Amino acid sequence: MTRSNRVDHIRLTSHPTPGGKLNFPIQWGAASARERGPVIGTVSRPQDRNVIGSHGGSYSVYRALAVSSGALDPIRRPDLTNTHPAATIGPFPQWSDPERIVSLDPWGHLVAENFATEIAEGIDIRPSIAITRARLDLPELKAAIDAGRLKHDDEVVHKNGSVSVVKIALDPVWYLPGIAKRFATTENNLRRQLFEQTAGMFPELVTRPDLQVFLPPIGGMTAYLFGDVTKLPDHRTKITCRVHDECNGSDVFGSDICTCRPYLIHGIEECARAGQEGGLGIIVYNRKEGRALGEVTKFLVYNARKRQEGGDAAAQYFERTECVAGVQDARFQQLMPDVIHWLGLKRIDRFVSMSDMKHDALTSQGIEIVERVPIPEELVPPDAHVEMAAKKAAGYYTAEPPPPDDLANSVGRPLEKY
Repeated sequence: MTRSNRVDHIRLTSHPTPGGKLNFPIQWGAASARERGPVIGTVSRPQDRNVIGSHGGSYSVYRALAVSSGALDPIRRPDLTNTHPAATIGPFPQWSDPERIVSLDPWGHLVAENFATEIAEGIDIRPSIAITRARLDLPELKAAIDAGRLKHDDEVVHKNGSVSVVKIALDPVWYLPGIAKRFATTENNLRRQLFEQTAGMFPELVTRPDLQVFLPPIGGMTAYLFGDVTKLPDHRTKITCRVHDECNGSDVFGSDICTCRPYLIHGIEECARAGQEGGLGIIVYNRKEGRALGEVTKFLVYNARKRQEGGDAAAQYFERTECVAGVQDARFQQLMPDVIHWLGLKRIDRFVSMSDMKHDALTSQGIEIVERVPIPEELVPPDAHVEMAAKKAAGYYTAEPPPPDDLANSVGRPLEKY
């Protein structure tokens, strides 16, 4: 790194300039990208920043390593030539409703188009959403074709079992007043807790009330769309959707203790079929490993469940998590509907999920769910029946008779809390 690329003076924090204004103010919920203003999390030109945090989420730490090793010029701007979306998404009316979308930038994939002049002038404005086309190649889908459950049409599903999709990556962009309202707290309390629970990593949370947008250092989500995406604005289009929270051990490595990969594959199969039948299938994949408690905590819970007196049991399923983590579940689905609003949806015809938390989060945001689709019994791994029994007792959707009262009362998850 050359001296000209280094900043020798370190500014520990900042405060609003008395009577001053941001160079690029953000009007969250404005009707257009220009009126709303760009989201600028650059660290190379502090005078342009209008948010707390920086682009890249958790990967900003790796960027720091690249800069410190001399592999990356810290003032380099990305060349966005030919990076424009591979499919058209929006705009939709929900984009200009400040209460509908609070955890992502609805204009995040249209940065190069809407702020070309500013980018040409050297302002470091970066996309927070990218849209491309791809194919999914999963052995279970080939097996579904061989079994006759899925047929290839060479548009959505191909003869070799691969499936064509539009793939969308979305980084989190939090509008703090909206996040606070969604969680029924004050913005001041939210800012303080974010500041304290990250050990003071972002002092501007408490020193810059004029900065209302935060780029949190967390993982985002990926959405997969099956079928003709141009049908998205047509509200007559039948929508099949699964919202799936990350479970690396099962999704990637096929763990036998939970239903995550089987349910994800079942959802993909249902979504592919929806695309073939003239509707749209949507998989939303959230980075919330181990109920947003992390994989280390999850594995500790696995050990506690298996080693407890009497072995793994549905009645202690949630309790074992709370014993280790202090909370039964930290996913808190309040922000999950934002991506559904971003896609312009008001109705999901087939919701491939048994989760009461996800269902209630969506319906509380005004999204109609017509049918709930449970996982077929034959897809539940043998060691995952404990998990399923506990979740059904705690309020998961099931077409079966309700579980015995003693089990429902012992799982330790008060339904009204969720």
